[in-house]
Amino acid sequence: MIPLMVSILKVDQHTAHGISLVALVFTGIVGSATYAYNGSVDVTASMLMAATAIITAHYGVRFANFLSEWKLKQSFGGYLIFVSISLLFKPYFSHLHAPFVSWMKILLLLVTGAITGFLSGMMGVGGGAIMIPMMVLFAGFGQHLAQGSSLLAMVPAGCVGAYTHWILGNVRTSVLRGLIPGIFIGTLLGATFAHFLSDIALRSLFAVTLAWMGVHALRAKRSSSGILSPSCRK
Repeated sequence: MIPLMVSILKVDQHTAHGISLVALVFTGIVGSATYAYNGSVDVTASMLMAATAIITAHYGVRFANFLSEWKLKQSFGGYLIFVSISLLFKPYFSHLHAPFVSWMKILLLLVTGAITGFLSGMMGVGGGAIMIPMMVLFAGFGQHLAQGSSLLAMVPAGCVGAYTHWILGNVRTSVLRGLIPGIFIGTLLGATFAHFLSDIALRSLFAVTLAWMGVHALRAKRSSSGILSPSCRK
């Protein structure tokens, strides 16, 4: 979503991140409701992760707003490449999970939420790339349960991040008028058509696409005016 808004709609990087976080809230609502309907949401785990994510999401947004556009774009590119590598190597780690005792699992979920909230606020994206591997590999969650729970956890965190971006002027309502209805339709269609592809085909296609966008973002050049402060950028 972010690369498309930057390249096609000519939205600046900070605004694209803000709009994306607003969209994330609606994606999380539709997605988590779909998973919950199929019994694939752990509400307690979601709330634990959300408890810390709503705190750190605010600081992630503030940190992103402090960065110049080219630095934010390069950071986003690095994040995309990290996610693509994680996706490709996911099958090799599926047998490593070691379920923790209750208090360790609670601590793991709180820490996971804190890290995810900051990165989500900074990058303007959902937290699945961080939450899902942590839940599957270290907390003993199944893949579907981890995905559904992470979607629900990102709804309150996304609200905090989106509101902070709104206050900072990084949300363009004219784009949201078409984006939000499209998200509802796209989420339902995407969840349906994804099942026509095998797990490895879907994961590989997504990973390659993310890697390509990540490399493109990493090639962002420093602007001639150098690093701009938030006040100058406004």
